[in-house]
Amino acid sequence: MRLVFAGTPAAAVPTLRRLASEHDIAAVITRPDAPLGRKRVLTPSPVAQAAHELGLPVIPAARLDEEATARISLLEPELGVIVAYGGLVREPLLSIPKAGWINLHFSLLPRWRGAAPVQRALMAGDDRIGASVFQLVPALDAGEVFGMREVAVPGDATAATVLEILAADGADLTSEVVAGIAAGTARAVPQEGEVTLAPKLTWEDGALDWTAPRAEVFARYRGVTPEPGAHTTVVGQRLKILEANVDAEMADVALAPGEVAATKHAVLIGTADAPLAVTRVQPAGKGAMRAVDWWRGVHGGDGTRFGS
Repeated sequence: MRLVFAGTPAAAVPTLRRLASEHDIAAVITRPDAPLGRKRVLTPSPVAQAAHELGLPVIPAARLDEEATARISLLEPELGVIVAYGGLVREPLLSIPKAGWINLHFSLLPRWRGAAPVQRALMAGDDRIGASVFQLVPALDAGEVFGMREVAVPGDATAATVLEILAADGADLTSEVVAGIAAGTARAVPQEGEVTLAPKLTWEDGALDWTAPRAEVFARYRGVTPEPGAHTTVVGQRLKILEANVDAEMADVALAPGEVAATKHAVLIGTADAPLAVTRVQPAGKGAMRAVDWWRGVHGGDGTRFGS
């Protein structure tokens, strides 16, 4: 088929590469270059970089406005495919491709409609997670579903790891759906089940509450890592939690919420029931370091607690 593809982050790249090997990609729409790093260097999106490697024409667009719509219309695409582009597809663009647009979404719809499905699923402690390909409609992530794929998620995987898994499986799923649409055999069905929403995360979503049970604290850490990042305070200073785990050997250590105990390899932090092991941190204004090294340098005494 003759396709247009819209996407921006690394999670969209596997689908772009897969479809480029199977179909005619008339153009790739992606967000414009963005300033990254401390030096704020303008950098192409991962999708833009992949498109250039594949020799595909790129349409940089902060939003799919009249100008972008006009450029896409001239390409006469048969189908539009969107994966985490970061903008809405509205009419008349929605109806320009003969077969409309399909969207690869990283959730088992209708659960977690919105911008941060993987993050919200992990934060909620979901034991089922996956990807859906659906027909794009004006309502948010509400179109009929062509296919779903559920994946096994490691119990300690962060959002970054889960997105990598879903990106690979989602590329396979999208390839199958596009092949079905091309052959005229694809069939979409209405979404069934409870609708939940997955709004974009904010910095406040990364704050860890040490008075909650360890499972909830760890679930939030997994969901907000790497972005916006799990964080807490110690003696009024902000601290980012880069790596943490549930150490079964330390489950019987008795610590009050936020209370700290250091071992050879980790800093244990008390929760409502069992401690969480933190192995890597980043203090405000400094680089990443081992948690035990940081703790030795800032030890405020036996009464020092996280969240204070």
